[in-house]
Amino acid sequence: MDVSVKKLFDAVASDYDRQRKQLIPCFEQFYGMALSLVESDSPCPQILDLGAGTGLFSGMVLQKYPNAHMTLIDISEKMLEGARHRFRDLNNIQYIVGDYSDYTYSHPFDIVISSLSIHHLTHPAKKQLFANVYRLLREGGIFVNADQVAGSTPQTDHYNRKRWLEYINDSDLPKEAINASIERRKFDINAKLGEQINWMEQAGFKDVDCMYKYLDFAVFYGRK
Repeated sequence: MDVSVKKLFDAVASDYDRQRKQLIPCFEQFYGMALSLVESDSPCPQILDLGAGTGLFSGMVLQKYPNAHMTLIDISEKMLEGARHRFRDLNNIQYIVGDYSDYTYSHPFDIVISSLSIHHLTHPAKKQLFANVYRLLREGGIFVNADQVAGSTPQTDHYNRKRWLEYINDSDLPKEAINASIERRKFDINAKLGEQINWMEQAGFKDVDCMYKYLDFAVFYGRK
């Protein structure tokens, strides 16, 4: 992952959770669908969160599976500091500061999750990551990725961006935070929805689908 992306997220780590709801027009439905897809027969599944940041998505999952064994990996130590604080009273969390696109893990997982992170990778790196995630999962394991997607045409992308800018400019975020978010999105490398479904299927995933989409926010699901 690009070092400049790490610097941008280091800079906003302390305000990230507070701002995210105001930066995502479909926040509740987007995360609500992602969370609903995280399902396990085990009361204490092994779960890996790629690009975990401050642990926002992991925190939701832990409300559903409080005895889960969570592994949070992120390239930004400052973002993970937020997660360490969030989960300071828990002893079932492992933290890894590193680049999840090429990290070697010590054991398999029942579930791999990610939210608003994988779109920072190049397209070949996304494709390779999906293959890596498939290998990491136990048989029957699932992958839930809540992320950004490119529009099917430049006109669609233009419309999605226009709607997003209208939303954040109507929020009560300070202008500085709005400008910083716009700056961060210059580093996005969004892939089209169909491309990502194809890459997941090529990696070996079954039942692959986009389970939710609003503008350029989408939730993907696949099963090993």
